[in-house]
Amino acid sequence: MPRTIRTLTASEVEALVDWAAGEGWNPGIGDAAAFRTADPDGFIGAFVDGEMVAGISAVAYGPGFGFIGLYICRPDRRGEGHGKAVWDAGMARLGNRIIGLDGVAEQRANYQRMGFVPAYETVRYIGRSAGLPGGGDTRPVTAGDMAGILAYDRQCFPALREAFLREWLRQPRIALFCGGSAGIAGYGVVRRCREGFKVGPLFADRTELALA
Repeated sequence: MPRTIRTLTASEVEALVDWAAGEGWNPGIGDAAAFRTADPDGFIGAFVDGEMVAGISAVAYGPGFGFIGLYICRPDRRGEGHGKAVWDAGMARLGNRIIGLDGVAEQRANYQRMGFVPAYETVRYIGRSAGLPGGGDTRPVTAGDMAGILAYDRQCFPALREAFLREWLRQPRIALFCGGSAGIAGYGVVRRCREGFKVGPLFADRTELALA
């Protein structure tokens, strides 16, 4: 049957996030809404007979940078070209931007064939906290801190992402920063996921500030 490629609706994005949970990726609660705030057309799906068979996120952060994620084909429809179709659509959408992605190890060779080169390693740690001391120099991020947070984040991320961060730093996520008269020296966000919590982003000038 003919395949249709189109932008996903909000409910279809949530279905794609459910697929990600099924892959063991443990997505954060409400994560997709923040990315859709940054780029409402940044989620793409392949459909056959009205059913989604593959999906991808291709979120643009302005004219110079974009990020690929949530690249999943439904297990029962793999090997039929649907994954490649949404990949091509996502890459075409981001155009001439610099493009980043977090790639699973078993797909690294495929990504390299598509022109990507390794830039960093991501290591996932999982554990149970017995309770950590509070950081005496950290404070909750408020609306009045956003200009400083945006400027600091731009030093760490390849593009300005104001719309995304304004949504990402909202409650119920916990957003803390450290700094003083000299400016912000670090910030981090904790969010609830399908299982437990995740930390990210976490940027700081020094290790001890990140640990705070």
